[in-house]
Amino acid sequence: MIDPVLLRESPDVVKRSQEARGESPDLVDAALEADASRRAAISAFETLRAEQNAFGKTVAKAPKEDKPALVAQAQELAAKVKAANASSGEAEERFTAAIGAIGNVVIDGVPAGGEDDFVLLREVGERPTFDFDPRDHLEIGELLDAIDMQRGAKVSGARFHFLKGVGARLELGIMNMGLARAIDAGFTPLITPTLVRPEIMQGTGFLGAHAEEVYHLPADDLYLTGTSEVALAGYHSDEIIDLSGGPLRYAGWSTCYRREAGSHGKDTRGIIRVHQFDKLEMFSYVDPADAEAEHERLLAWQEGMLQDLGLSYRVIDVAAGDLGSSAARKYDVEAWVPTQGAYRELTSTSNCTTFQARRLDIRHRTESGKTAPVATLNGTLATTRWIVAILETHQQADGSVVVPEALRPYLGGLEVLEPVGK
Repeated sequence: MIDPVLLRESPDVVKRSQEARGESPDLVDAALEADASRRAAISAFETLRAEQNAFGKTVAKAPKEDKPALVAQAQELAAKVKAANASSGEAEERFTAAIGAIGNVVIDGVPAGGEDDFVLLREVGERPTFDFDPRDHLEIGELLDAIDMQRGAKVSGARFHFLKGVGARLELGIMNMGLARAIDAGFTPLITPTLVRPEIMQGTGFLGAHAEEVYHLPADDLYLTGTSEVALAGYHSDEIIDLSGGPLRYAGWSTCYRREAGSHGKDTRGIIRVHQFDKLEMFSYVDPADAEAEHERLLAWQEGMLQDLGLSYRVIDVAAGDLGSSAARKYDVEAWVPTQGAYRELTSTSNCTTFQARRLDIRHRTESGKTAPVATLNGTLATTRWIVAILETHQQADGSVVVPEALRPYLGGLEVLEPVGK
């Protein structure tokens, strides 16, 4: 959730953020009203409780003959304290719901608007050109006997697939290359759970507007994660962590699941938009003062991967209306996909400031000795979708694919992926 002090002292800042997101600023007024009611209810409860404590001392010192009447008064006062406590709890719940409906306050400079209102930051690398008609990634994958959509659908339904042979090796190679780089950058590798409790999913902000994307197991009341960000954010929930040595960084390797409920038939061919995939996610816990600098570091590590894989890409500053509720700023890195003649998102990195940490109660101890919420950031360093851009970018006329030099050590030195039967 957002900082209640910011809500109380600078409501106009929060309203501008809501407007930039294309969301109602009236939610801010509703939260302010709920906050005032909550504080009044807490004050009333504390006043009555203090009165009860003082009256208890009076009863204790009273003469024996006066005690029956005083005890009756004490019981009446206790009932009022109990009722005030209940009212305080209800007011707290109303406030939590009201402030929880407000998205993270966007950082100054984030463009306003929706999906098409991003700001282009840079384009890197030359777009590949061919002296033959390029094949799309699925056709190449089938020539290599690397992608099997038909049997994926037979076994699990639409938008599931098998990666086979060099396809499986390619994914593992990309993931291991990312993991090696993450470790070199100081990340601790984690293989994370892919089922999480509702409070962890809620705490990371994934049960809001995009809840329909999430698979739920009602019998167990557990959620399948669409990114290891969820488990990584929950890793230190309800803890005070030590940031005296700098950021805590984790690289989470997991299988991910998404219902793709809102895709409306988009990208149904191949493995661009599927229900199950693997992903290596960077996750940082940092002092809020260092969050924007850490965001730039995450982005640089992502760009380094794409450059060394020989991919042409662009970096965009995502508009406020296209941010998830937790993100205060997000950069997308989109690779050029030749057969689509377009850039397609391969990875993103988000600065969630203290939004998730407030929900999950993750704090650090400041120089003053007091505790305060940390900032959390995330960014993908490798995922299944990268196979699309690699196959299409490095394809040859005969259907073979040149393996980028940086990736070869993770494929046992393999330099070219050859069509099966050749």
